[in-house]
This record gives sequence, C-alpha cells and structure tokens, in this order.
Amino acid sequence: MRRCQPLPHNLTALALRQEGLLNIQQCLHHGFSADRISRSVRQGRWRRVARGVYDIDPSPIVSRHPDARRRRSALCGLLAYGDNAIAVGASALILHGIAGVPMGTEPQVTLPGAPYRVTRNCVNLRMFDHEMEIVAVDGFRCASVAWALAQAVPELTRVPAVSVMDSALQRGFILRDELESAHRLARGRRGVAKTHSWWREANGLSESPLETRARLECSDAGIPPDALQFVVVDADQRRRRADMAWMLADGTYLLVEIDGTEYHSDVQAIYRDRERHNSLVIGGGWPTLRFTAADLYQTGTVPATVRSAIRAYNARLRQEKSP
Repeated sequence: MRRCQPLPHNLTALALRQEGLLNIQQCLHHGFSADRISRSVRQGRWRRVARGVYDIDPSPIVSRHPDARRRRSALCGLLAYGDNAIAVGASALILHGIAGVPMGTEPQVTLPGAPYRVTRNCVNLRMFDHEMEIVAVDGFRCASVAWALAQAVPELTRVPAVSVMDSALQRGFILRDELESAHRLARGRRGVAKTHSWWREANGLSESPLETRARLECSDAGIPPDALQFVVVDADQRRRRADMAWMLADGTYLLVEIDGTEYHSDVQAIYRDRERHNSLVIGGGWPTLRFTAADLYQTGTVPATVRSAIRAYNARLRQEKSP
C-alpha cells in the first residue's frame, strides 16, 4: 500500500490562507501532481467542491465558524475561475470583512470583458461592470465596497441588505456620502426598485447583523428604540453601552442587549456577555432585557417582549403614584 506523502509546507500554508481550499493550478505549481490529487479525492482525504477546486480540510463544513464558511464560499468562486477572476457582490463584501451576508449565498465573480451571466458549479459568473473599481484585499481581487454594495443590495432581502450597509458604515469601510454613491451605482439594476428606502435605514450604529434585525423588527412594530449604543455608567464608574434603549414614563430607560454573534465560539465570550449584562443592571438600576440569536430568528419575539416590558413597567409606576 502506497503511503500518503505529506503536502509541501508552502501548499499547506496556502490552503490555510484560503479556508482549506486549493485549485488545480496551485497544486501543480507546487509539485502536487494530478494523479496525487485524484488519489486524495478517491481516498476521501480531499473533497472536490467545484471544477478544479478542492477542500483539503478534513473537518466537517458545518463545524466551521460561520464567517469561515462564508469566506470559503467566496474564495471558491475566485479559485474556480483563476487568477483573472474578481470577487463581486456578496462575495466581495465577505472578503472585505463586512458582516451580514446570508449563509449559503452563491459565490459571485466576474472576469474582464465577461459579456453575460452564467452559473457553473454553483459559482455565478456575472457580467463585467466596465467602470467598476477593483481593489486588492489580502491579495485577492475584489470590487470596491461601494461597487459591491451596489451589486449585492438589489439581490438581497431587506434585513440582510440593511445589515451589510450597517456593517460597512460601522466598521469604517465606507462613509455616508459613499453609501449614497453606491445607491446611485445601483440604480437601473434588476431588483433595485424595492431597495430605495433601505439605503436610508442604514445608520452604522448597530454593531452586528442581529442588532440590525432587532432594530428593524422593533421599528416595524411601531416601537423604534429611542437610542442606540446608549451609554450607562456602572457602579465602578465604568462606561458601558446598551445596544438599544427605550425611555420609560419616569425618565429612566429600558435597556436591551443583543448577543451579537451567530454562536459563541468559547466559554469566555459567554462570561463577557454575562458580565456586561450584569453591570448594566447593577450600575444603571434600570430594567434590562437580553436576547440571543435564537430569539432573533423567531420573528416578533423582540418587539413583543419589549412592548410588554414597557407596558408593565409604566403600569407599575402609575400604581406607585396613585393614592
């Protein structure tokens, strides 16, 4: 039985940079023959994920961090189409580090001069935008943030669309006037008509897509928050921020905290969130609600709970004031 030869170190390092992916050209360039690629696939050590693209990471895809899975998808498109490929739309947003792109979004790339759109091996080859600004991100060719938003927003539903715009603003990838320029670039694209009000809903104050979702749900329910990233001074005179706040009848606030990640990757993250939540309750002395990702994906849970809490607190205040 032939022993498996280890991958060359530089090829392993390249795969790590590409979320476990390699294309056939990279393998051949580093001395890993087509026969060895075929044998690795037959033996189940590698997985073919697109034409000429292989995943060499043995871990199950579902066990990987959501951000790594999104990035893997975006890179798959670039690797499938070679060195001239340019990540566009949602794939470009992912590679820029913008949050909010839905899981499972199809990879999107373009090639200089590409005259039409076609899907091959789950990779969407888009028409080339001739005036598109192209930038390098970690060595990968991508549409600029403004162009990527113009391409992606018309293809998204409202919550993800506002989420990616919020993330781009909050993380400093784009300024407000640049977002307006992206809106202008999007005009005339299929699906843009439904999005015009969405561009005004992005404000860059939400620090995660889940916060954006909660804010939009509450606004749609008629109870928009009175403040975002509301500052509270705790008992140790440390400044803490609540994600959202509603003013109550006595001038104090109902505070809401959103666990801003899709899942906690470690126990320390849970402890940090718990400490932050407790300091808000102890320091401010104001009622505080906390919601997780599971709550946010049950549509209506957050606004219903916030409305009930406001009513209950204000009713109690009226009872205390009555003779």
